[in-house]
Amino acid sequence: MIDLRPKILDRYIMKKFIMTFFIALVLIIGIVIIFDISEKIDDFVANEAPIKDIILKYYVNFVPYFMNMFSPLFVFITVIFFTSKMAADTEIVAILSCGISFHRMMVPYIISAFLIFGLSLGLNLYVIPRSNSVRIPFEQQYVKGGYQNLNRNIHYQISPGEFVFVESFSTWNNTAYRFTLEKIEENRLVSKISAETAVWDSTKCSWTLKKYFIRDYTDNLEDHIRSGYQLDTAINLTVDDFYRTKKTVTTLTQTQLNDLIHTQQMRGDAAIKESLIEKHTRMALPFSAFILTIMGVALSSKKKRGGIGWNIGIGIALAFTYILFLRFSEMFVYTGTLPPGIALWLPNVIYTGIAAFLYKIAPK
Repeated sequence: MIDLRPKILDRYIMKKFIMTFFIALVLIIGIVIIFDISEKIDDFVANEAPIKDIILKYYVNFVPYFMNMFSPLFVFITVIFFTSKMAADTEIVAILSCGISFHRMMVPYIISAFLIFGLSLGLNLYVIPRSNSVRIPFEQQYVKGGYQNLNRNIHYQISPGEFVFVESFSTWNNTAYRFTLEKIEENRLVSKISAETAVWDSTKCSWTLKKYFIRDYTDNLEDHIRSGYQLDTAINLTVDDFYRTKKTVTTLTQTQLNDLIHTQQMRGDAAIKESLIEKHTRMALPFSAFILTIMGVALSSKKKRGGIGWNIGIGIALAFTYILFLRFSEMFVYTGTLPPGIALWLPNVIYTGIAAFLYKIAPK
């Protein structure tokens, strides 16, 4: 029976874990910001970005994004570093010699990992979407030269039996060109609206069709045509649908993301893959805190002649392969090889097996 009552040892290990983790965060984020400034300074100057916006809109919101993206690396380096030092100073040998089992020694590690898991999950679900909604527009305005819509031949199912086709969309005047709306009932085309342009009216939240033709089809396939110069119509399609990019999903709260996925499923939108990847990544990434903590302790709890350098090298290599595998698993979704729920959790499953194996063979 493992005694789970708090001990001085628990506070000692947790203090080392948390302090080393945040010190590593501050140091690495500081270095990254310096490199990022040197890379983007020309864009900031050329586009006359205000100093206040650079600090408050970009870098303040850049920190949580970067911190969470590389949190697996920070966790692993932290555990490897201070655990190797404890092993080198013979502290782990002393702990085990006092009758504390290796399993009991893992308790403060797991508690610390749970705190980091909670921090990462909170950032993913609440903080980062809001910070991205400020950071990404700043990047588009001052770094990447503004938004460019490259989508053509857009085809949506906006509701059951209703399909919209747009040849192209202009972000300059919020106008869709070669607009078509088809209504199908029981596998039969019942009406079709075609317009030369469809202009978004922000005051009415509707589309104004210009130079339109309406064709109604009877059961006998008779074609009744109506036409006119201008027609206001309200459909389940907004101008935001044309401005959506791959990064848009990163600015949505969890509720908004789920609503978007529901809409995309109904429309048969191919961009749903990006939304599902974002949803599962937000949940899968925080679990790396537990996996990499166990791996780090298993690798670094034995004293080595070469010191902690070898352990840190192995730790960095494994952490980078985990992050790389997590990003590479997205390709399984885009190619249709695996469903998003399986593909994005696959790195956690594989590395859980590796962590279990390393923990089993770790010196106890």
